[in-house]
Amino acid sequence: MTDFQNLSEDELQAVILNAEKALKAKQADKRKEVMNQIKELAASINVAVEFIDDQKKSARKGIKVPVKYRHPNDSSKTWTGRGVMPKWLQTLVEQGHDRSEFEID
Repeated sequence: MTDFQNLSEDELQAVILNAEKALKAKQADKRKEVMNQIKELAASINVAVEFIDDQKKSARKGIKVPVKYRHPNDSSKTWTGRGVMPKWLQTLVEQGHDRSEFEID
């Protein structure tokens, strides 16, 4: 084993990076092995198995969507128009307002 106390910060960082790479490689190999075992077991009972690769990151992830709606009295309350309508907008719509009244130009 290496005496980590005698290593410089740069050397320690290199050790950490190498260990992380090795760990990811071992995990990927183990994952492939388990997936192959599952496929073999499924094939033995005439069942097809398909795996969805969640390792790939979406190209859109992290991209900010511009704000589309703003509360008329509280500018900190906004909504992009995606997902569930916020309570403040839902309340205003229920009061008879049209959602388009709160669109940002």
